Amino acid sequence: MKAIILCGGQGTRLREHTETQPKPMVRIGERPILWHIMKLYAHYDIIEFILCLGYKGHVIKDYFLNYEARNSDFTVEFGQSAVKYHGSTHDEYGWRVTLVDTGEAAMTGARVKRAARYLGDADQTFCVTYGDGLTDANLSELVKFHQSHGGLGTVTGVRPPSRFGELKVRGQRIAKFSEKPQVSEGVINGGFFVFERGFLDFLSNEDDCVLEREPLEHCAAMNQLFVYPHAGYWQCMDTHRDWEQLERLWRSGDAPWKVWI
Repeated sequence: MKAIILCGGQGTRLREHTETQPKPMVRIGERPILWHIMKLYAHYDIIEFILCLGYKGHVIKDYFLNYEARNSDFTVEFGQSAVKYHGSTHDEYGWRVTLVDTGEAAMTGARVKRAARYLGDADQTFCVTYGDGLTDANLSELVKFHQSHGGLGTVTGVRPPSRFGELKVRGQRIAKFSEKPQVSEGVINGGFFVFERGFLDFLSNEDDCVLEREPLEHCAAMNQLFVYPHAGYWQCMDTHRDWEQLERLWRSGDAPWKVWI
């Protein structure tokens, strides 16, 4: 199974980090958030990726073109254009990464449609996610759920963390203080999708095709869209405050999304 990852947005609300790089390349610890997302998929044996590039896509291309060299000892033989690697210090063996220029101005639906040509003929089921969200959701269970209902699409429904501390008050006394608790009611699109190939018919190549608008709305209206509820950890990186929180968790050694060893 392949995972399409949307990496083309400009990340305007994270401008402190995205003036010189696309948002998926913003680092959590020593690695881009994109790497963290891919490690999550790889933990569940999904190691074929299609990256939809747009804004400053060359930065992502350079990162993966040089990935083996940055994480290996190697010998260069001049005049032969030959490089011999002597063993890697990474665990990303077997990853297959296809980088697709899907346009500077394209919206999410158009990006998926343009990248879909790199799905093989046998790839009837595929994953899609954004390049800025992390979770501890069991992606194998997500795929099993999708396959069980027979519909065209599944979206992971999550309860977002509150951006403000919650006060439970008795009279004038605070009975309980909870810093940024998880919202207890209502779910939102957590950005981890599974689709059947037939869903691609709802998408167009036009720049203004937004995955979350007509395509998903149409799919839902046809009773072909299902929700996989996830009550565990989920966090997107929209703002500098979000980045600070993710960075703090990673540095603490207790990052909830790090399900790999």
